[in-house]
Amino acid sequence: MADAFIIDAVRTPRGIGKMGKGALSHLHPQHLAATVLSALRVRNDLDPAGVDDVIWGTSAQLGLQGGDMGRMAALDAGFDPRVSGVTLDRFCGSGLTATNFAAGQIMSGMEDLLIAGGTEMMSYINQYGQELRTAGVKSPGGLGSGNARLAAKHPQSNQGVCADAIAALAGIGREALDAYGAESQRRAGVAMAEGRFAKSTVAVIGDEGQVILEREEYPRPGTTVEQLATLAPAFAAVADMPGRADGTTFRQLINLKYPDVAIAPLHHAGTSSGVVDGAAALLLASEAQVRKSGLKPRARVVAMANVGDCPTLMLTAPVPAARKVLAKAGLAIEDIDHWEVNEAFAVVVEKFIRDLDLDRAKVNPNGGAIALGHPVGATGAILIGTALDELERMRGRYGLITMCAAGGMAPAIIIERL
Repeated sequence: MADAFIIDAVRTPRGIGKMGKGALSHLHPQHLAATVLSALRVRNDLDPAGVDDVIWGTSAQLGLQGGDMGRMAALDAGFDPRVSGVTLDRFCGSGLTATNFAAGQIMSGMEDLLIAGGTEMMSYINQYGQELRTAGVKSPGGLGSGNARLAAKHPQSNQGVCADAIAALAGIGREALDAYGAESQRRAGVAMAEGRFAKSTVAVIGDEGQVILEREEYPRPGTTVEQLATLAPAFAAVADMPGRADGTTFRQLINLKYPDVAIAPLHHAGTSSGVVDGAAALLLASEAQVRKSGLKPRARVVAMANVGDCPTLMLTAPVPAARKVLAKAGLAIEDIDHWEVNEAFAVVVEKFIRDLDLDRAKVNPNGGAIALGHPVGATGAILIGTALDELERMRGRYGLITMCAAGGMAPAIIIERL
C-alpha cells in the first residue's frame, strides 16, 4: 500500500462560540473554512487547480453550515472550479474522519493531493437552534432523530449526563475531574506563552483586510482547582429532563441499560469542552506527488481505525479505538511519544489515561478542548496538527490521535514524524 504524507497543517484561532460575544461569531462559516484553505494554498504554493478533492467535516450541516461546505469554501478560497469538495458528518469525529478518508484515498492510489479538515461555528448553530424553537419548529428528537424503534434498542442520552454516568461507573470523583480541568488550562497557558501553536495558527482576516482574530479567545490559564470546586454541576437538572417523546428522562435512558449506576452530577463548565468557533485543514500528498512537486512531507500516516462502542454511554470508544489502531500499526503503547485525546469532558481523558496506564505528561501536553474549546467538526483536524507540531518540537516519532463521537464512536490515527 502506498504512503500518505502530511505536508502541512493549519487552523484558525478559536473564538468564543456565542453570538455577539465571540470575535468570529458574525462571520459566515465558509469564511473560516476558506481562511485555512487559502493558507494551505499560499504557504505551499499550490496550483489552484492541482488539488484532487477537498474532504471536509461539519457536524451540524444546517442553515449556513449546510450545502457542502468543502466545495463552497474551496471556491471562496480561490481554488479553481475543477477542485471538487465533499462534506461529511461523524459528529465530533468529523475532522479526523475527513483526514482519514483523504489518507485512505492516497494510500489506495486513487488520488495524489488532497485537503482534509473541518469547520464548526457553534455560535451560529446555537442561535439557529434557538430561532427554530422560537418559531415553534419542533426538534427532530436529538440523537436518533426521533426514531422510536432505534430508541427502544439503543437509548441515547445527553452527553453531559453520559459523562457523569461514566465517572460513576469508573469510580472517578469530582476532585480528579477538577484537577484535570485545571491542568488543561495550565498546560494551554504554557503552550500559548511559549508560542507552541504559532506554526499552525493563521489569523482570520476580514474583507477590508482587518485582523478579526489572531489568537485563542477562550482559555482561562489562571484557573485553579479551588475555583473549579466552587462551580455548580452543569447537568444536574438536565439529567431529569425528558430525553425522548414518551417522557423518559436522560437519567432514565442510561438506567435502562445500566440500572445499577447512580448518576451523581459532577461535570461543569470547567471540566467540559468549550463552545467555540473554528476551522482547520491539512494538506496530504502521495509519494509520487511529493517527487513531482517538491513538497516536503512533515509526517507519514501509519494507521487509521474506527470503532463503535456503547451508544448509551456514548463517550467510551476512544480506548478501544486506540487499541485497534495500535494493533493495525504493529505498535505498543510504549512506542507512542504523544497522545491527543479530545477533552469532550474531563472523564473521557481521565478514564483513557487510567485504562491504558499512560504517562500523563504525554497526553494533551498543550491542554485540550476544556481550555481551548471544541469546534465540533474541526477539532479532529486541529488535534492532528497539534500532535504534528508537538512531535516536531519534542523530536518524537509517533503520535496517536483519537476522540469520542456521538452515537458511541471513535476514529483514530497514528502519524509518524519525518
